Amino acid sequence: MRTHGSLAIFATTALVLALAGCSGGPGADKLDYEDSPLNKYLSAAWGGDLSPEEQQKQIDEQTRQQEEFIAECMAAEGFEYKPNTQNGAVVFSDDGGEWDPESREWVEKYGYGMVNSPWNEQMEESTPEENTDPNADYLASLSESEQAAYYETLYGAPPEEDAMAEGATFEYNWEDAGCQGAAQHEVQGDDPWQADEFAGLVEKMNELWSSTQESPEFKELNAAWASCMADAGEPGFKAQQDASTSISDAQSKIYEAAYGDGSTPVDPETVEDPNKSPEMKKLGEREIELALKDLECRTETSYQEKSLKIQFAQEEKFIADNKADLEAFKAAAEQSN
Repeated sequence: MRTHGSLAIFATTALVLALAGCSGGPGADKLDYEDSPLNKYLSAAWGGDLSPEEQQKQIDEQTRQQEEFIAECMAAEGFEYKPNTQNGAVVFSDDGGEWDPESREWVEKYGYGMVNSPWNEQMEESTPEENTDPNADYLASLSESEQAAYYETLYGAPPEEDAMAEGATFEYNWEDAGCQGAAQHEVQGDDPWQADEFAGLVEKMNELWSSTQESPEFKELNAAWASCMADAGEPGFKAQQDASTSISDAQSKIYEAAYGDGSTPVDPETVEDPNKSPEMKKLGEREIELALKDLECRTETSYQEKSLKIQFAQEEKFIADNKADLEAFKAAAEQSN
C-alpha cells in the first residue's frame, strides 16, 4: 500500500498557520484572527464561511464524486478500482474552545497541539475501527511490476530523486498526479492557489507575511519575547514562531524515520506507529514544557495583541494596493468550492 505519510500534513497546514500567526482561540478578549482584514478573502479558499457540518457534508460529496471518477479513469487504463469513500478528510469542530492556545490550562494539556492534539479523540470517534481498503485484494493479486504501474496510474509518476533532495521545491500539477489528480480537478475545479491568473497575487501574499515578520515593529516585539525566553532558560529563539517550529521539525524527523522521505512506497502495517514511540512521548513532554514558557513570555510581552495589530495594519495596506485581484481571487475560490 502506498502512503503519502504524515509528512504532508505539515505542508498543507503551513499556509493557514502563516496567516493565523499567534491569534487566540475562542474566548480571546481582544483582537483575534477573525478580525483579520484578509480573512474575508482567504476564508473562501478553504471554506471558512461554512460551518464544520457544512464543510463535512461538502467534503463527503466531493469524495464520493472523486472516487467514482477515479474508478472510471482506472478502468479506462485497464485496472480495477473500487471507490473508497474512506479517503475523505474529517472536519473537526472547534466549538466549545477545543483550540485555545492562549489558555494555560489548554497549553498544560496540549502544548502547541501537535503531539497531543485536542482533536485526537474526535478523530478516534469519527474513524471506523476497521479502515479497510476495498482494493486490497485486487492489489494483492497483482505482481510487483503491475502494482507499480497501478500506483503510477492512480497517483502519477513518483518525483525524481533531484526533486526530493533537501531544499528542492516541488510544485503540484494535477495533470501529473494520475487519476487522483484528474478526479480532484474534475470535481473541485481549478485551485485558485495554483492558478496562473493569481500567481502574482499569491507571491505578493507570501511576501506580505514574510515582510511583516521582518518589519521593525515585529523584530522589536520578537526581541522582547526572545529575551524573556532566554531568561526562562530557552535561549536561541529569535522569533516566537521558532519555538513551535522546533517541535514540528522534530516531529517530522520522527515520522520520516518511520515512513521514509516519501520517495518510495511504504506499507504502514509493516511500520511501528511513530505516534506511540518513546521518542514521540518524550517530544510531547518537551512540547508542553516549551509551550508553557512561550505562553508566559507572550503574556508578559502582550505578544498576541501587538502582533495582530502589526499584522492587520500591513494587511489593510495590502488590500488597498491589491483590491481588484483579491476580489477576483475570492470569486474564483467561491466558484471552486
